Formats: sequence, structure tokens, C-alpha cells
Amino acid sequence: MDESTSVTALRGVSAGGRREEQLYRLGITTVGELVRHYPRAYQDRGDVRCVSDGADADDGAHSYILTVVTSPVTVTLRGRMTMTKFRAADETGACEVVFFNQPYVRNTFTVGARFRFFGRLTHEKNGARLSSPSYEAVTCGEGELPRYLPLYPTTEGLSQKMISGLVAQAVAAVAPGIKEYIPEEILRRRMLSTLRFATEKIHAPGTPEELEKSRRRLIYDEFFIFAVRMRLSRKRRADEKAVKMQHVDMEPFTKSLPYALTGAQSRAVGDIIGDLCGDGIEKERGNIPMARIVIGDVGCGKTAVAAAAAYMTAKNGYQTVLMAPTEILARQHYDEMTRTLCPLGLNVTLLCGSQTTRERRLALAECIGDGAPRADLIIGTHALIEDAVKFDALGLVITDEQHRFGALQRAALSEKGGGASHTLVMSATPIPRTLSLVMYGDLDVSVIDEMPPGRQTVDTFAVNEGYRQRLNNFIRAQITDGHQVYVVCPAVDEVEAEDVYGGEPMKSAVAHRDELAKTFPDVGVDVVHGKMKGADKERIMADFASGKTKILVSTTVIEVGVNVPNATLMIVENAERFGLSQLHQLRGRVGRGSAKSYCVLVSNAKPGSTAYERLLTMKREHDGFKIAERDLALRGPGDFLPQNGTIRQSGSFGFRLAKIDDGTESGEEGMERMREAFADAGELLDSDPTLVEHPELLRVIKRESASDASIS
Repeated sequence: MDESTSVTALRGVSAGGRREEQLYRLGITTVGELVRHYPRAYQDRGDVRCVSDGADADDGAHSYILTVVTSPVTVTLRGRMTMTKFRAADETGACEVVFFNQPYVRNTFTVGARFRFFGRLTHEKNGARLSSPSYEAVTCGEGELPRYLPLYPTTEGLSQKMISGLVAQAVAAVAPGIKEYIPEEILRRRMLSTLRFATEKIHAPGTPEELEKSRRRLIYDEFFIFAVRMRLSRKRRADEKAVKMQHVDMEPFTKSLPYALTGAQSRAVGDIIGDLCGDGIEKERGNIPMARIVIGDVGCGKTAVAAAAAYMTAKNGYQTVLMAPTEILARQHYDEMTRTLCPLGLNVTLLCGSQTTRERRLALAECIGDGAPRADLIIGTHALIEDAVKFDALGLVITDEQHRFGALQRAALSEKGGGASHTLVMSATPIPRTLSLVMYGDLDVSVIDEMPPGRQTVDTFAVNEGYRQRLNNFIRAQITDGHQVYVVCPAVDEVEAEDVYGGEPMKSAVAHRDELAKTFPDVGVDVVHGKMKGADKERIMADFASGKTKILVSTTVIEVGVNVPNATLMIVENAERFGLSQLHQLRGRVGRGSAKSYCVLVSNAKPGSTAYERLLTMKREHDGFKIAERDLALRGPGDFLPQNGTIRQSGSFGFRLAKIDDGTESGEEGMERMREAFADAGELLDSDPTLVEHPELLRVIKRESASDASIS
């Protein structure tokens, strides 16, 4: 068994079975992918308390080693709920252990058996109680129980116990055969552990030191692999050829706009024109394809920059394609581009999945210019890369929200032009300039750090749970005035909302939708989250955009999304669970119309904590780039990198652990590690540009490129 072996080779996973389907939902199909499915958190069960000490503690969950002293008894409560309870004790006292709706535990806990329980010990009227704790049998002769219990990203029907067992199988099978792919000289210089040590200890650390050493090695690896892939991507781009365009008079375009471009917009347009015409330092090789990203805050005018690029391309006789991640966004771009470019004589068409057969036939004809006026700008979704779609003279590919598309998708679109097309990607996530050089090392970067005049400021407030009734009254007032409301929760459902640390409970989108539906029975309330099918998300977002739904409860899937000018209130529950940049993106969903808009951050974060400092920053600051700099200082680069616990989509850069916000190092140290990895990768490729001397590294690069197409 090796890393490429199917997960169906593991005990408990059968081909075509339920367990294989559950792992697939997590993006896991091979044993190697399961080994690299790293824990999202750890419970420290080595801090064992006595019953006499723990009953008065108010600092969360702890471990208790107890002996069962009474036989479990199950009783049925109202609503068909069951409660199974028994007493357990240590040398300092006894407590009641209670499990709800788990009658099967009667067969687990026999009198005299010892267990390590993990949970919060509370005072009840009948004494101390442990409610629904985690537990492990303490068996003589089998050694000590592990101190750290890994907690993995999981999915419906796949418990922590199940996935932990599968990971343990995979690690035991793969770890002995793991081969190093980073040169020994780099490992010594950076004081990194072996890959086998890191792979084993990340799943089963015995000490804090082992956990830190394993994380340090694996995080370095993620940055190093990413850096190598970007360098190789740049090299391939330099070897490709695209059409070299000629300068055209842009004055008709700029004069047609109802506003003047800002200085930042003008600079971005100038960058793009320079790339298309080959005006840069490699002017003699001006047919190198453009690969540029335009980064700017919500509302900064990126669409106008994209329109300028499409106008320039059309005047050179070539077509532009704009691909958006959702149909709602595609239609939004189509409406705006039609208003901007059609009066200038350009033909704009739309191609998406929900079109009728007649509409689709006409759009396809316009793409190729076959019996219909040829389109200068084609806007659509993933439907654009289908085999049936052909273009007459494709010159420029624009993708909106770059992180939602991989390089393979962009390449598939570019190749429809008969060769390498110029590429422009847009991102509404402001990031610090230093970090942009690392994250987008395979792209040239243009930053729009200036907002158009007249953009309204969203008033931001931070409140705790004590304001719940007043907050509900405010929601009612906004709806009565004819407006709409977003409510964002950090978790999808009760499984994700489970608080493994015994801290502040998280709001789940599904449960909170139900609560709001009861509070506002006369108002349309709906929920959207990442576990839904794409078509369902599109339908729900369309209902909200049309005004049919008044309150939309969501996870961060609406962080960057559809423009709903009528939405005037953004409420973020458990705001302490989000980074500053996420909060800023969420706030950017409102304030897009003429009506006054508000953002309310709900959190019980304590004054003086990092989370509380983030909330204060949000109240004071509205500049996305300044917020990004502050977030980098508070959290490190983690908030700008992909989040753990989700299926790895294209555009996730392959990062699994590089979310450096757990207090183990400052943001500056995290940035230094990134710089080290990029410097090492550059040095290695300078001496071995094709990796012929490093075949194992080349194998890993190919593996990561196949599983994560954000760079290829």
C-alpha cells in the first residue's frame, strides 16, 4: 500500500460504499490524501483534574479519570428523548455522568471499569455532573492514553472516532515508506524535522514540542511546494506566445463613463495595456501572455478596469471572455458591461447553464460569429469551458474572484482561442502588498487602493448577547422600511457548531435560520451554506436578490458574491470566530445602494483579548488595505490563506496547515517562514530548473498540481 492506493484498500471502506462516499465529500480518494487530512484542532486530555477540583472550575472542559460505581440506567423523557446516567468517582469525590439519546452506552460502562472522561464538570442541585463527555477506556498493560486527541474536519455521518481510525490505518501503512523530497542541506539550515516524523506526529503528538516540530515542517513544506510551482508556472508562461496588441485611442471609452476613473484605476488600466502591447522590460518579446491580477476593495471599480481591457481587446479585433463563479454574478456583470460597452459599438453576449435552447444556440453562434454578429465580449460561468463552446478570435480571458477557479480551468478557456490568450484575474480581497508578492508570485499585481468619490461608509457596531432583543427590533425596523438583512454564522449545522474547547457556543446557520423564522413568522427567511448543491445556492441567492427573501442566514459563502443594493444590515454572529479581512468582506455585502447601511458584530469577546481588538478595529477602520495590514499583524498570514476543514477546491493553493493564527508564532515570524521557503525554492530552481536532480520533489509537484489546480 502506498500514497496512490485507493482508500477502499483500508479496513471499513468498501468500493461504492457509504464510507467511500463520505471521504469523497472531504476530497479524499487515496490513502495519501487521507494521511494529509490534518487535524483542525487538538483536545489536550493530559490535563487531568480531580472531581473535587473540577466541580468549581469555570474554565472549560477537562479530563477526569473515573471508575464507574453504579450501573447505567436509561429513562425516557418528554419528547421521546432518553437519558442514560450512572455515577463515577475518583479518590476525591463522585459525580453523575449523563448521556442524552445514547442508550447504547449502557453496554459500555460496567461497574469497576475505569475511563478517561473529557467534558465540563458542572454543579447541579444533586451534585457534580458530567454531561455527554467524550470517553476512553483506561486499560491496564496497554500503556498511557495519548495526551492529545486530534479533531479532524469531517462530514455528515462520519464521526471523529471513525475518521481517526481510518487516518491511523493510513499513517501506519504509508509512513514507513515516506521519502524525503526537500534537500538535506535545506532541512539542516532551517532546522526542520524529517518528513516521516512530521507525518506521524501531526496526527499523534505526545508533547507540545512534537506538535510544534511537526507543524513547523509541514507548514514550511506547503510554502516551499507552492513557491516551486509558481516559479515553474512563470517559466512556462515565458515560453508561451500570445497576440501582441497595438495601442488604441482609449478616450472614447473613458469619456463614455458617467464618472472619472480614479488614479488607481487608471494605473491598473495602464498596466494592462502595457502587458497587452508588450511595453514592459521584455518589449522585444512582447508576445508573452499577460498574467495579471487586479486586487481591490469591494466597490473600488474593478469592473470598469475589466471593461477597459475588453474595449482595448475589441478595438484590436479580438474577443474577450469574462468567467464568473456563479450565474448570478455572471448576469450581474452582463447587465453592467452591456450598459458600458454596447453604446460604444461592442457586442456583449451571455452564456450560462440556465438559458433556453434557443438562447444558448444564439450565444454559441455569436461566440464564433456563425450566422450572427460576432460577440466582442462573452460573459458566462463554467459553461464557457464546455467542448461545444468555440471562439472566433479569443484574445483575453478575465476571471472574476480568482480563488474560485484553477489554472486548469483558465487554461482550458485560453486554449479555445487556438493558443495562449492573455489572462486577467480580479480579486475583491485586499491583502498586504508584501503578502501579495508571495501569494500571487505567478502573476503580476495591480492594486486599486483608492475608492471612487461618494462611496458610503457602513456604520459598524459591536454588541454582546445582551443586545439580542434590541437587535431583533432593529431587524424588524429595516424590513419595515423595505430593506433586507444578511445574518452570517460561523458554522453550518450543529455538528460544526460543537465547541471542542468548552468555550463560547457557536451559532449554526441552519439552527439560527429556524430561530429567526419563529421570531419573524411573517417574513421570508432562508439559509444558504457551502454544503448545498450549486443549483440550490443559486436559487436561494436569486430569491434574496429579487427581494422574495427578506432575511438570508448564511455562512461565509456570501463573503464575496451577488450585489443586492436593497440589503442594508449585515449581522455577524460569533464575530470573534472571524478574521478582520473576512469581517471586512462580509461588511462589504451591504452599503451598495443609496440607503444608509449597518454592520453589527455580535460577540462576547472579553475586553483586552485579540478577538476584542479585532472588533474595535472594525468599528474604527473602513479601508480594506489598512484592515489587511492590521489582520496580518494580529493573526499572521492565515486569514488570507485557505481555511482548513473544507474540501480543497481549485484555487486553495494546496495549503492544509498554513493558517498561522493559533498563537504559536507572530505574523512577522510567519511571514519570515514564507520568505525562507520562497528563497530556498528559488535557489534550488536556479541550480536545477527542470528538477531533473530532484525526482522525488518533481513527483510531489506533479501530485499537488493534479489535486489542486490553482497553479499548474
